[in-house]
Amino acid sequence: MTAGLANTSVAGADKRLAIVAGNGRFPFLVLEAAREQGLDPIVFAIREEASPELAEEVSTIHWLSLGEAAKFFELLDSERIGRVTLAGQVKHVQLYSSIPPDAVMKDTLDSLERRNTDALIGVFVEMMEARGIEVVDSTLFLKPLLPEAGVLTARAPDPAESADVEYGLGIARQIAALDIGQTVVVAERACVAVEAMEGTDATIERAGRLGNGRRLTVVKVSKGDMRFDVPVIGLATIRAMDQANARAIAIDAGRTLLFDRQHLIAEADRCEIAIVALGSFDVSRLGRP
Repeated sequence: MTAGLANTSVAGADKRLAIVAGNGRFPFLVLEAAREQGLDPIVFAIREEASPELAEEVSTIHWLSLGEAAKFFELLDSERIGRVTLAGQVKHVQLYSSIPPDAVMKDTLDSLERRNTDALIGVFVEMMEARGIEVVDSTLFLKPLLPEAGVLTARAPDPAESADVEYGLGIARQIAALDIGQTVVVAERACVAVEAMEGTDATIERAGRLGNGRRLTVVKVSKGDMRFDVPVIGLATIRAMDQANARAIAIDAGRTLLFDRQHLIAEADRCEIAIVALGSFDVSRLGRP
């Protein structure tokens, strides 16, 4: 961590909101929901990840490379940002790309005990909080997209899928705790694929190749800190499952974003895929009378 940046404060800031935008639809949804609450956020768009279409949606946008940490903190000061929300994925493989880091980013990367995006983002969250900036839950404006506990589709997991969910949940919790990934794919109570840097959909595709036509079950969990790396599933996930012969997915209730929920569930029903949001009920009861 670079001295002089972490200790600077934005005392007296007017709590102006900034969205740090990664890839996907997440930043657009946060932007729309914030505006519905009368806010006009500034967007800090990650050049290697964010959609160019964001520029058409906001009055103020700053495009920054992942390596431009010093410029990011300078802009937070000049724009008098008081709150930040992180929206959209940053691919883990970006840590091994050829993006040139500035001195602040290089010092930060060198300080990491574990070289992954969660560890890196965690350090930057600490640096922002040390400056008096509140880093808010990235689902703050999107609570309706967080599913309630229960079966969300027409079909519930059958007994075999339910056993795979129970088995996969223990593994998924462990890899999430180790900050490796959020998703595992299971068949007949055996782990077929574990998510690392490639992302959920690519993990499912890989499991489909390894599964040799076997019926698969997907388990995706939250790592716990809802300020960043919130689990997301969308239509692309359901389509990847269909191609891989994955017929059930379990997610964390209240901690997983369902993008385009109505169409997502309709597509899952069309593919006869079961979606269950796990809450406080007994997982072992899934699929039983």
